[in-house]
Amino acid sequence: MRGVGGVDGLVKSVTQLAGGVSEPEEVAMGRGVAETLLGARPLVDDGELQRYVNAVGTWVASQSERPDLPWRFGVNDSDHVNAFAAPGGVVIVTRGMINALNSEAELAGVLGHEIAHVTRRHHLQALRKSAAMNLLGATAAAGAAGTASRELVSALVGPTQELYARGLDKSDEFEADRMGVVLAARAGYDPFGLPEALQTLARIKADDPYLALLFKTHPNPGERLDRLAVAMGPGFDALPDARQNADRFLNATRRLKPLPR
Repeated sequence: MRGVGGVDGLVKSVTQLAGGVSEPEEVAMGRGVAETLLGARPLVDDGELQRYVNAVGTWVASQSERPDLPWRFGVNDSDHVNAFAAPGGVVIVTRGMINALNSEAELAGVLGHEIAHVTRRHHLQALRKSAAMNLLGATAAAGAAGTASRELVSALVGPTQELYARGLDKSDEFEADRMGVVLAARAGYDPFGLPEALQTLARIKADDPYLALLFKTHPNPGERLDRLAVAMGPGFDALPDARQNADRFLNATRRLKPLPR
């Protein structure tokens, strides 16, 4: 395994990471994770749509406690309704999720949820708990030195797919929901965008094959709505001039083929 000193280099990387992961290492790890995830489904070939989602996502991310991360947002070419984030600021929304939304406020809420996962380092913490962390750390170190090991990059595939297939802890998802609402509101959007998106998902039949992965990796939309109702409280009203931007959203996404229902 050239570039990381073989077994000795791997052990050294694990030892160095025992005290925490630096932001550059986190970003390098996230790139490896994103490459693994995007290997299965490429981005939608629509430059206007990608620029639009990047603009909305970057604006919402600027309201977070980590605005200076190299944030990147994209829509991948999958009919499944889902969204996911990688450490360091990469956020992907599926074409199926975009088709399930009705406004920019809903998109901002969904992106805010994923941004919260990044800012709170939820995936990174989950990976650190697993035996895969040594591989991630060694890959980050190799990438920073410009000598990334193909063998270590390949070794990321299994652990990464396992994590993203099973999902995060429920507590992480509920925290991301609460933070997503706040980030969207700070960005000037209707804070009820995320709850409205969850209401739409809750109305879709539970056995819908396009929702299978979402339901496997996230709590049930009804449960998420119940938790948000408690967190937001009866006095959490839409802010004055809070935006929905439904027309702009529909215009930016008009070329996507709707999901068959």
